[in-house]
Amino acid sequence: MTVFAPDSLALNRKLPLWYQVSQSLRASILGRPPAAPLRLPTEESLAEHYGVSVLTMRQALKELETEGLISRHRRRGTFIEPDARRERTVRLLGSVDTIVAQQSGEDTTLLDHRSAPVPPELTAHFPGLTEVTVYRRLRRDRIGGEPTNWAENLIPPAVAAAVDPAALARMPMTKLLRDEVGIRISRITDTVEARLADPRTAELLEVPLLSPILHYTGVTYDETGSVVDVARIHYRGDRFSFSMTVENIAETAGGGQSRQTQRRPAAEED
Repeated sequence: MTVFAPDSLALNRKLPLWYQVSQSLRASILGRPPAAPLRLPTEESLAEHYGVSVLTMRQALKELETEGLISRHRRRGTFIEPDARRERTVRLLGSVDTIVAQQSGEDTTLLDHRSAPVPPELTAHFPGLTEVTVYRRLRRDRIGGEPTNWAENLIPPAVAAAVDPAALARMPMTKLLRDEVGIRISRITDTVEARLADPRTAELLEVPLLSPILHYTGVTYDETGSVVDVARIHYRGDRFSFSMTVENIAETAGGGQSRQTQRRPAAEED
């Protein structure tokens, strides 16, 4: 059977290899011609193609499987999902320390915290759970007192049992989970999109209804791959922007060219 032929990749040793491989293979899959084969080469063949270990290749494939771009079948092989959504999401690599460093500088008021049903759109993040603990906070500028954003964190009850709500007035949830609760955070997946202010957001942020809002969703995973926090933050569109820098670095030592992606959000994340 004919297999899919992914593009080549010049690796950058400054970034995790599995990440570079997954993003390169993802681009090849989404940019494939309509008649391209759906079957991928074996893990061993792909590892040789990219110049990485089989373990690294397996981690890269797992990332694409989580996205729904591929499916893996024992004894049959790995296949591209023909009906997978071709989302135009830009995914960038950062560190937990980078995110924590950007979470500061405003006065925070805890609006409420309570148990609530898992929202239908988040059921995939909380398998087996019917309820989560929700923490809602309002942040204000320390100088003028103007509201800048409001946030809600959805936490599994077992994790919430170790969270001190009062601590959220002095530290963001990411830092609290890592440093106070002791959770080993493996990764955070960020999504930023433009929305219009609904009635609750307009009231809390003191802006007109249907004003532009920068809506951020951050999904935090522990070392077992379980979701420990889904943060949804609503930023005033007139106060925040989201920027990034993408650098193309030529490395003379290997004679090739490598790509490095950096994320520098202007908005505070949590």
